[in-house]
Formats: sequence, structure tokens, C-alpha cells
Amino acid sequence: MSTALSVNLNKVALVRNTRHLGIPSVTRAATLCLKAGAHGITVHPRPDERHIRAGDVRELHALLKKEWPRAEFNIEGNPFHNLMDFVRELRPQQVTFVPDAQGQFTSDHGWDLEQDGERVRPLIAEAKALGVRVSLFMDADARTIPLAKAVGADRVELYTEPYAAAWGTPRQAGELRRFADAAQAAHAAGLGINAGHDLNRDNLPDFLRAVPGVLEVSIGHALIADALELGYDATVRAYLAAIRRGAVGYDQ
Repeated sequence: MSTALSVNLNKVALVRNTRHLGIPSVTRAATLCLKAGAHGITVHPRPDERHIRAGDVRELHALLKKEWPRAEFNIEGNPFHNLMDFVRELRPQQVTFVPDAQGQFTSDHGWDLEQDGERVRPLIAEAKALGVRVSLFMDADARTIPLAKAVGADRVELYTEPYAAAWGTPRQAGELRRFADAAQAAHAAGLGINAGHDLNRDNLPDFLRAVPGVLEVSIGHALIADALELGYDATVRAYLAAIRRGAVGYDQ
């Protein structure tokens, strides 16, 4: 099994929004990333539209449907804000429920399903009835991961910032054990595993070696920052190479 790479384009839109010229183009960025071998595109349209706008979501959906029908479109967001409108209208391949507050700077925690499970359950069921795979953004806690299955989710996306912050320090091994335990709990519950937040081409191989079975990584900030120096094509290829280095048994 190979881990899929989904490129988050929020930061492309953030730069574009500082002027009124329409550049850099979000759809052009998607095209270049997919041409380079990315497996999908992720966007997180927040209610204040400070980066990805509703029009971007629709244009990307149309682009992928026409030009890249095998690529995955993953829309992230809080289902109690603006997310479900996109799910109902566009029916992307995957939706990732994230418990962000209005105006939150960036995603920084997973769902507390002991508190919110019954609130998200009907929205998960609605998305799945529309043919959309549902992933829940979760902290790496083996105790709570099975609750995602209990409320109907198909996958969990492990929130990887704590690992990224520990990478290269004495805390790295402990964080990797915690994530591996969470992944094992997900496997045991019958959940697929995605991962994302602050992953980059340096810390990604170690993560994938320690946490086998990750179906997809969603990477935005670091990848777009690398693309400013290397270009989209070289950057996507570098991340795909990092994924290969993380494959169990890789010997080059």
C-alpha cells in the first residue's frame, strides 16, 4: 500500500487574496501539483474566506471532475459552520470534519467525541448517504480513536503537530509510539488512517515508518513554502520521494 499525497492549497489562496489580480492561481497550482504526481487536492474553506473562497471550492471541483477524475477532492472544515453546504452541493470524494472555532488561526486539536459525538453523528450519516467518505480530525489518543467508528466515520485524520514539534528532539520516539498506538486502535476499530498538520519532507519518512498503514497525508504550509523555492513540480516529487522513504522495507 502506498500513502497518497493530498496537497492543501489554502496558502496559495492566502497569497492571492493580498491583491486583486487573481495570482497566484489556485486552479493553476492544483493542475501543476497533479501533473507532478499528487493524488489529490485539499482545501479548508473557513467562513471568513481569509484564504480559500467558496468560488475556489467550486472551480477546483469542476477542474478535478473534468481533467482529473481519478484525483481525490478533500474538503475540510467544521460541519457546524459552512462545510455541509459544500458537501451537499459538490459531493467530494472525501470530507474531513475539523472542530475549528470561527476565526481560529489554524487547526490545533481534534474532536472530543465524548462531548460532540452525538452532534456530529447525523451529519456524518448525511455525508455518507451522499456518497462522501467521512474522516474526523482526531488527536493521537488510542483511547478515544474508536469513538470515531462508533459515530459512523470511515477514517480518522491524526493531528500530527505534536509529532512535528517533537521531531529531532528526545521526545520524538515517545510521540511516535503514541501515534503508532493510535493507529493500531484505528486499525482495530476498522477505521482508515489519514494524517496531517506540520508534516514536511524531512519529518514525513520517520512518521510513516513508525505509523504504518497511513492511507493519505494532507500537506499544505510546508509544501507550499518549499514550492516557493523549488517550484510545484520539484516539490511534489520531493514529497512523493519522502513518502517512498517512509515505506516499510525501503532500502535505498
